[in-house]
Amino acid sequence: MSQEKRPAALSAAIGKSIRRLLPFLALMYVMAYLDRANVGFAKQAFQADTGLSNAAYAFGAGIFFIGYAIFEVPSNVLLFKVGARMWLSRIMVTWGLISAAMMFSHTETIFYTLRFLLGASEAGFMPGVMLYLTFWFPIDVRAKVAGYFWFGPPIAFVLGGPLSGGLLQIDGFLGLQSWQLMFLVEGLLAVVVGVWAFFYLDDRPSDARCTWLDAEEKAALATVIDAEEREKLDHGPKGVWAALADPKVLYLCLIAFTIQVGSYGMAFFLPTQVAALVGSKVGFLVGVLSGIPWAVAALAAWYIPHLSTITGERRVISAATLFLGGAGVALSGALAVVSPLAAFVALCIGCAGLLAVQPIYWTFPTGYLGGAAAASGIALINSLGNLGGFVAPNIRVWAESLFDSTTAGLYLLGGIAIIGSVMILGVFALGIARRPGTATPVDHAARRTAEV
Repeated sequence: MSQEKRPAALSAAIGKSIRRLLPFLALMYVMAYLDRANVGFAKQAFQADTGLSNAAYAFGAGIFFIGYAIFEVPSNVLLFKVGARMWLSRIMVTWGLISAAMMFSHTETIFYTLRFLLGASEAGFMPGVMLYLTFWFPIDVRAKVAGYFWFGPPIAFVLGGPLSGGLLQIDGFLGLQSWQLMFLVEGLLAVVVGVWAFFYLDDRPSDARCTWLDAEEKAALATVIDAEEREKLDHGPKGVWAALADPKVLYLCLIAFTIQVGSYGMAFFLPTQVAALVGSKVGFLVGVLSGIPWAVAALAAWYIPHLSTITGERRVISAATLFLGGAGVALSGALAVVSPLAAFVALCIGCAGLLAVQPIYWTFPTGYLGGAAAASGIALINSLGNLGGFVAPNIRVWAESLFDSTTAGLYLLGGIAIIGSVMILGVFALGIARRPGTATPVDHAARRTAEV
């Protein structure tokens, strides 16, 4: 439904929901990405202090995603049952405490254990937010809305880069090494935001707590959302287990995997890659420079999903965006020996493409899956997709070692992302991407009881 054809009450409800929810959800994602990827900033100081090898670091950075994958589906099903406000708050507080405990990672065993627990505690956050957006926003605006949420990762690097880099220059405060102080401060920040979330968020427009929408706006929003849910339930899998076994869901998992291989292959190594280009160690300057590709990515994450919403074209735009992301990653390696500036520009293109594709990509599973099937299916897609975060650092180190080349890993990561761009072109042929029609409203409480 175009903006011009929407009833005034529905347009008002969508606008208010964007202004109320999206800045706070983006803040939560800032905290998530900061605590997930700050191990990249700590890499040099952490390895120098603990003696961890590059292989041990890569394994520890990636094992986060094993814990994440194992607990993703049960976490999101619980969110569907108990409500997003309580569960998202619980997730944040738990991961914040474990992230702060990373200050005790003096051995490989402790490092591996805490990274695994960090992934387990954060499991359900991102798919939980994706599911949460389906409670509040119709499919025709969801790419644009999700684009606001995806401001989180670039903001985490634009602001978190100087913060992490600055903390890494403070040695001996409270008797802590610089990397210990960084983990402690950034972990406790997540705890504070998690407590705030419990008092700030509302589960659904129909909640009594939601006083910032009037009765007419709530009714208009609920009518559209319920109609879309009925359409998805008529054509997609029904129930938790049906979604987990659906071949179309598994196809979406593979696409998500290719995206995350590229994304985390960049995120975990970006500070050290930028440091190599400028000939400096990781500190405040590198932190500031590392924020530039993510600032470009933030602009792309706003503009490209917005363009997709205006044109109504999600498949081609998302495929082209992911292709550019993969090409940018590969070119950043090829150009490093020719021109550090050109390699840095390629890094910016890679970050922009790999981030901006994600809000559009997530309209495919959230437009296909409804009810409890959405809770489990979205979680499965995110959990298997995020295994790319485990694979990426390890295959990058493996490729560099096998070919004795510092650029071989970047070629491999970029190539995998390009394969994903080709796979996106097949979503229409498989019947995954649908335009929701009209349908009868459904009773959310009754459906949750029947399906779970």
